[in-house]
Amino acid sequence: MKLGLFGMPLHPPTRMAAETYEEDADRIIYADHVGFEEAWIGEHMSCTTEPIASPLMFLASLINRTKTIRFGTGVIALPNHHPAVVAAEVAQFDHMSRGRLMFGIGPGGLASDMELFDVLDGPYRTERMMESIDMILQMWSQEPPYHIEGKHWKIKLSDTVMPDLGVGYIPKPYQLPHPPIMMTAMSPFSDSVKTAGMRGWGPMSANFCPEYVIASHWKKYVEGCEAAGRPVNGENWRVARNLVIARSDSEALDRMLDPNGSNYYYFDYLWRVLLAVDYTAVMKDDPKKPDAQITVEELIKSMVIYGSPKTVTEKLLAFRERTGPFGGLLMASMDGAGVNRSREWESMALLSQEVMPAIRRALGR
Repeated sequence: MKLGLFGMPLHPPTRMAAETYEEDADRIIYADHVGFEEAWIGEHMSCTTEPIASPLMFLASLINRTKTIRFGTGVIALPNHHPAVVAAEVAQFDHMSRGRLMFGIGPGGLASDMELFDVLDGPYRTERMMESIDMILQMWSQEPPYHIEGKHWKIKLSDTVMPDLGVGYIPKPYQLPHPPIMMTAMSPFSDSVKTAGMRGWGPMSANFCPEYVIASHWKKYVEGCEAAGRPVNGENWRVARNLVIARSDSEALDRMLDPNGSNYYYFDYLWRVLLAVDYTAVMKDDPKKPDAQITVEELIKSMVIYGSPKTVTEKLLAFRERTGPFGGLLMASMDGAGVNRSREWESMALLSQEVMPAIRRALGR
């Protein structure tokens, strides 16, 4: 099983962006040091609490500060970008990192970004995303001239092509035909997961989804693979989880429920954001339960895996047995202000050095 780190990232709005950028970079450098294989960073244009506007720009600063960890965009919100810009920038990063890139795509999940780019309508946003990725793949697969007619974008590059000078060529990635493509999902029975299965892409299930939602993603992935006649296995399916690991179960529980702790802030923030846009079904263990009856503590207990290394190993194996055979575990990256930094770093080290070896032994790998 692969081990990765997933960061939206999310920080209190009172913290300086320069400070949180440095903290997020330090976390990925440390993850590389203790044996994490992947690091995923999200994209948000209009949110000081989720401050990384360009995951490619941020991750490029870490190429030469890390050794082996692979970098993932988690995700590039394709409806908000011209496909040619994404194609060129992703190809550039892939060469700069010598193939350490994983190309995570999605429609975007932040309502203020959707308003900013006038893509609030869900079906419209999805339509733009799929047209964009198809155009990107076509640009990477051919030489000029380019004539790609779509509903949302029209790409034409023919009159100024100069083959002898290399002018008029959309750059191709280092990894051919392209970097691995991943697609995120957070809704119950998400069609994004079915699409990933049909297209041969890897699905990524969000960490702020309760267990039944994760299990529904496996069902949709199987459905997509079978519809396309593709082999069904979970090797390319990644599941993100909040993890709090300490030397004892009681210490981990105290950290998890600490009102000043990073997990408490995280779930309080997300619940309030989703409540404001009437999208709380994503987080509720019981979809029929009224929002007014939901507490932050309840959300934490339903979605955070905590305990000693032994306990967390047992919980993760049981969780995987109930939800489906995911091949990648992504630890959700929390804010590291104050005491939370040392707690987060300890969880990362224990997860990589004690929990994952035990899980891999149990899975026979």
